[in-house]
Amino acid sequence: MAETLKKGSRVTGAAREKLATELKKKYDSGASIRALAEETGRSYGFVHRMLSESGVSLRGRGGATRGKAKATAGASS
Repeated sequence: MAETLKKGSRVTGAAREKLATELKKKYDSGASIRALAEETGRSYGFVHRMLSESGVSLRGRGGATRGKAKATAGASS
């Protein structure tokens, strides 16, 4: 996929739809936006926009959810 796109070139028409479909498929199978951006040589923002345009339901951020743990710990004491 990355070899068909020149870095920084504008992606329009059928090529854009094809790229959006490929990104959607990979994202749905577990790839992160950052990984897809690196693979395609595009920015995080570009990949995020392409996924949004293709109707993907974006996953939330990973990591610990500190707010919830604090709220439950404070309520029980």
